[in-house]
Amino acid sequence: MSAAVATAPGARAEPARGATLTGTGALVRFMLRQDRVRLTVWAVSVVFFYTYFTFALNLFFDDTAAMQGRAALMETPVGIVMGGPGYGLEDYSTGVAMSNEGITWMVLALAILSILHVVRHTRAEEESNRSELVRAAVVGRHAPAVAAVVTLVLAQAVIAVLSAGALVAVGDLAVADSFALTVGSGLSAMVFGAVALVVCQVVGHARTATGASLAVFAVAFVVRAVGDIRELGGSTLSWFSPIAWAQQMRAFVDLRWWPIALSVVVIAVLLVVAALLASRRDFGGSLVETRAGRADAGPALRGPLAMAWLQQRWALLWSCLGLGLMWFASGTMLPGIGDMIGDMIIDNPMLAQLFGADPSQLAVGFISVLVLYGAVCCAAYAVVMAQRPKAEESSGRAEVVFSHPVSRHRWLGAQAAVAGVGTAVLLAVSVYALWGGAVIAGWGDQTFSDYSVVVWTYLPALAVFLGLVLALYGWAPRLTGIGWALVAYTFVVGMFGQVFDLPDWVYRVSPFDWVPEVFSGEPYAGDVAVLWAVAVGLGVLGFVGFRRRDLATG
Repeated sequence: MSAAVATAPGARAEPARGATLTGTGALVRFMLRQDRVRLTVWAVSVVFFYTYFTFALNLFFDDTAAMQGRAALMETPVGIVMGGPGYGLEDYSTGVAMSNEGITWMVLALAILSILHVVRHTRAEEESNRSELVRAAVVGRHAPAVAAVVTLVLAQAVIAVLSAGALVAVGDLAVADSFALTVGSGLSAMVFGAVALVVCQVVGHARTATGASLAVFAVAFVVRAVGDIRELGGSTLSWFSPIAWAQQMRAFVDLRWWPIALSVVVIAVLLVVAALLASRRDFGGSLVETRAGRADAGPALRGPLAMAWLQQRWALLWSCLGLGLMWFASGTMLPGIGDMIGDMIIDNPMLAQLFGADPSQLAVGFISVLVLYGAVCCAAYAVVMAQRPKAEESSGRAEVVFSHPVSRHRWLGAQAAVAGVGTAVLLAVSVYALWGGAVIAGWGDQTFSDYSVVVWTYLPALAVFLGLVLALYGWAPRLTGIGWALVAYTFVVGMFGQVFDLPDWVYRVSPFDWVPEVFSGEPYAGDVAVLWAVAVGLGVLGFVGFRRRDLATG
């Protein structure tokens, strides 16, 4: 038959050969409209963090001696692991502190944004078959991926500009250095977004792609930390981590722009690799084929609990692997911490507010900070997993489940149970990995049982995060993002709250404020009871709301 035959009515109009980007502009506009609330929340949260951190540094370290005390703190192994390579410590200022202490965590936050955004608009769309509907129009093969990258660039650019403006306005910092810090952090984070795009071509499920990409970040974190500990200012090993590229721009000390080229080049290479891989796989498929399952479900899989486990297991596996390695490495760096901090406390009593004034407990104070970081990561996991029911409902898969004899309470209970158990497992892995690293390094008198107490005392606090998201999902699914606001609030209050003269109720809003100090003894039964009561009450509220409202299928 001649190739000139007209396309039959109703047939799909194929883009011209080579027009693989056809429809990109329309998809960019659609994605921006679809994610306008989500991206706005991210932008406001990041800018708020920059503003608050800058304000806190100006307020807390209002004299040279106090600032130099914090600089000495950043020379310790834990300071380097949790902060950065430690440049500019001889003249520590607000800007230098932002670079040394804030970049790692801003890259982490923006990397999570990048990974989730890319996976959401590529692999997740193909997995849900929505991309097939989009491809029914005149849309090129690479248009969805390119549109996802373009919208991510726009979001990161807006965040970088607003954040730099906050640094200049609140901290009266240099304009060029402020932009170098925020733009460098954004580009380093986008490297992990490009990694996620490559992974999306290799694996067939969005959850696996997200977990694998976060694991890559965890490896980059460890590489950067080990490299920086080897040599103050960073060693050769540090340069193998994208996180270090933003730090090595040395904003507010000796600004240099060329490290930003590393991020740009690696992003470009990864995008090319992703395009080549995408051209060599079937639409909706993956380079690593998903193993075919049984034709009939076995007895163990005939229920919502088994289904929830199948949906969440890979995210739990990758999270345990990444956080476990990170906290184990942190534990090996604990020897000598007490002696290092002791001299700083003598000259800078303000630091005692953070780590305690008792010389024998300084190392334990550092452990408390590490445990707080680990617990915040577990709280973030709880928020993500508690939103799984929302994803199942919006995709229409929940409606299919309810066409069978499965009650709403049974289905939501299965999702909540697996999320709760997964959060508990992740907390245990993080705490025991820290203990294992400390044992390997020969540090501390604390036993396995002491660390077990830490795990049990933090469990009810983490249950509150899970319960809050379930309550929001039950009554107002669009507001489940408030769970992230509580995570951020808990982190800020836990890290900086002690240096401010704030009312007690401000601290008590944080679930972690009800948890006793690490290794301080048995928890107060009343606080534990309150946490469990709040968590259970929120969960029950969520179940009641979910039963009363209509399902959303789009």
